Amino acid sequence: MTARKRRWPSVLAVGAILIAGLTAAGFFFWPQIYGLIEDEMIYRQKAANWKAYEAGKTLAGTPDLSDLSARLARQNMKLGDAIFMRVFKREFELEMWVKQGNRFELFATYPICMWSGRLGPKLKQGDKQAPEGFYSVDSSALNPNSQYRRSFNLGFPNAFDSAHGRTGSLLMVHGDCRSIGCYAMTHGVIDEIWSLLTSALAAGQKRVQVQVFPFRMSETNMSLHAGNPNIGFWRQLRAGHDAFERDRVPPIVSVCDGRYTIRPATGDSDGSTPIAVSCPAT
Repeated sequence: MTARKRRWPSVLAVGAILIAGLTAAGFFFWPQIYGLIEDEMIYRQKAANWKAYEAGKTLAGTPDLSDLSARLARQNMKLGDAIFMRVFKREFELEMWVKQGNRFELFATYPICMWSGRLGPKLKQGDKQAPEGFYSVDSSALNPNSQYRRSFNLGFPNAFDSAHGRTGSLLMVHGDCRSIGCYAMTHGVIDEIWSLLTSALAAGQKRVQVQVFPFRMSETNMSLHAGNPNIGFWRQLRAGHDAFERDRVPPIVSVCDGRYTIRPATGDSDGSTPIAVSCPAT
């Protein structure tokens, strides 16, 4: 009995050391572990989307594309109203917002069939990454005769990308379900986006702002990715995300000293301000 009693504290101590060690290791490697899990989930989503597309099925979450004018009318909107777009890579979603009065309201959320690469910005030509950041689209970016149905150029590299030496060109949002650095939306969805975009530009909106995020910029998601090497860049993107969430008007985005600068826009703004190198007066 005496010898056995002497062993128990030793066993408990070893167990406590093992638990503490495993916990510490898990905490230390959590960003890498989560990144691997997320990569696998994204891969599976891409595979599922491609399988559905090849089978001729409509992707889950696709709105009824049969009568755009009626859907707009139900929300007191119409073709020609100013628009604004947000892309969320991780969620495979593109949001279409339409201006009503002094605010933009959500009209539709479309599933993204395919984007290439991993979460994170495009850095150089040939890396097959789909870009992240703030972009603006004008009439010169439109390609009605794309080999992928229709397409519009996001405008990569923008002023921020160029300030950081990022290279690449012809990064598009287009139809089909194939991507090498682009966002592929399927033919039906790109047709609807095209109608909204071209109508807005034809009615006088000079540029349409498109915000592209790695994921929905919640506090939880930011915390989950806190160990990612891109977290500093993503915090800059979150400033623009939160400005729109607060005001429901696309913010004024510029680039100062190699960083995005976000300023609130007034209610009469439609997001047409170009994204340029400009340091706000202090």
